[in-house]
Amino acid sequence: MLDVTMEMEQFDCPFIDATVDHEVAFSTMHWQLDAAAEELETRMVVEAADRGALDDGLSALRAHENMTDYRLFTRRDDTAMIRAVIEETDAMETIHEGGGYITGPFHIEDGSERWQVGFDDGGAADETLYELDGNNHYEVTARSDLELDQLFDVLTNADAATTMLDACRSLSAVEEETVRTAAEAGYFDTPREATLSTLADEFDVSTTAVSKNMRRGEKKVLRGLVEALERIDE
Repeated sequence: MLDVTMEMEQFDCPFIDATVDHEVAFSTMHWQLDAAAEELETRMVVEAADRGALDDGLSALRAHENMTDYRLFTRRDDTAMIRAVIEETDAMETIHEGGGYITGPFHIEDGSERWQVGFDDGGAADETLYELDGNNHYEVTARSDLELDQLFDVLTNADAATTMLDACRSLSAVEEETVRTAAEAGYFDTPREATLSTLADEFDVSTTAVSKNMRRGEKKVLRGLVEALERIDE
């Protein structure tokens, strides 16, 4: 099995058009392609810069000419959960006819959509990507062969992976920025290439503040790591 990750710019997708004109982003929780009806049904989380941007983005989505059905499940502040049915796009049709299938969730932001597509062999992938280039703009960002043992490992440890993702998402914006900057600056290297003092200068705060943010972030990530390891052991 060949797995291809690509950044896609479709010209007939309601979600992409909404993100071009408004500060919203879409992430799929569920998707189902009905090739016979030429429709794609999705349930998506919608995140926006603020409440106004969310209102504008959802309004644009509902009014799009390729939108078949729309339902708002819930919304809170600048986040919503929706169900949407759209007409099959040119890219979807091309990938389906080329023997491709979706292997991961969509994420759509700033006029671009991240796709993860699987193919049974490299020849089918190359032919489909060539056809796809006719009416769409895309960039392949990753391409890898997945063996049976790798697929089995991913499937059996999905809970552990989810635990680590949840731990990362639990970080506040300040904690994430602190941990990320520390790692990039070499704080965790041996010997250290950065200290609490250099990080404090970077953020223009006290060493005490930087240390607290670091410890909070490390605690959340390590707690998630330990729980993930326990799930793997199980």
